[in-house]
Amino acid sequence: MLYIDLLDPETQQTLSLRPSSLVERLDALPRAVKWIVIDEIQKIPVLLDVVHQQIERKRFKFALTGSSARKLKHGGANLLAGRAFVHHLFPLTAAEIGSNFSLLSALRWGTLPRLFSLKSDEDKRDFLRSYTHAYFQEEIIQEQVVRKLDPFRRFLLVAAQMNGQIVNFAKIAREAGTTVPTVQSYFQILEDTLVGFLLDSFHESIRKRQRENPKFYFFDTGVARALGNRLSVELTPRTYEFGATFEHFLINEIQRLQSYKKKDYRFSYLRTKESVEVDLIIERPGLKRALVEIKSAERVGPEDVRAVASLAPDIPNSEAFCLSLDPIPKVIAGVRCLPWRQGLEELGLS
Repeated sequence: MLYIDLLDPETQQTLSLRPSSLVERLDALPRAVKWIVIDEIQKIPVLLDVVHQQIERKRFKFALTGSSARKLKHGGANLLAGRAFVHHLFPLTAAEIGSNFSLLSALRWGTLPRLFSLKSDEDKRDFLRSYTHAYFQEEIIQEQVVRKLDPFRRFLLVAAQMNGQIVNFAKIAREAGTTVPTVQSYFQILEDTLVGFLLDSFHESIRKRQRENPKFYFFDTGVARALGNRLSVELTPRTYEFGATFEHFLINEIQRLQSYKKKDYRFSYLRTKESVEVDLIIERPGLKRALVEIKSAERVGPEDVRAVASLAPDIPNSEAFCLSLDPIPKVIAGVRCLPWRQGLEELGLS
């Protein structure tokens, strides 16, 4: 295998000046080498033309990785349509972490792989602060995605503080000192750079879904806490912040698992005019819609499922779930209340 790291300044300069030099390197490889890995391919989009050429020669297989598809899409790069499979990599899932998984740690610090080699809380804080600074405030600017840094910084802070809430574009624009269209473009940037996703409001009509304000979730709980300046704040069970972070974690976990398992699930949330809310609605091809309430309670009772139980009869072809920290499975008012890991299995994500 040949590994090419485009974060290496010398390598990046050489291939930027002469993309064809990649062909020279490949032609010199022994016949036994079959795989070529190019990391951070978005740094030199023109290399995709070289890769395309080499794919047609059928000697090598390529693995192309990168932290953002935005530069490739907006720069008119060769996206290898029909010649490449696209896979998204996320922070680690609970299943990937295995026996070392700690829910409290995942909520507090997130599950970026680098964290698992760090021992102290101070090291984890330093890493997350450095990560968010380097990526959000340097790399995004460096790629000229954002022209003005100060409004974007303020936007990130407000967006992190409103993580998991219905997006109020006008309010965020006021607090960030910019315009509503700019804020909307910022959220698009976060989606394009794979550091978060918008969760649409549920409606039978796809057109009407787009008219309701979405929610936004960052791709990792630790990153969201770092951007919101919350890393030094302890997460205490049975508090609002703990519950909100658990909901964030579990929605991310569901999103990651369905992507890895290629389930083609579609996600939304529901809030009625009376402010009755279902945290997550999952449309599953060939299965009933799953209405999912997420609770951090260690003992689930009727009050925890009241909202989803009241709305379930009005949503055709659906079944209701409550995923929580309660270790005992039960059915309350027609809602299947399950420990969160078992709930993931029942949702088809095991």
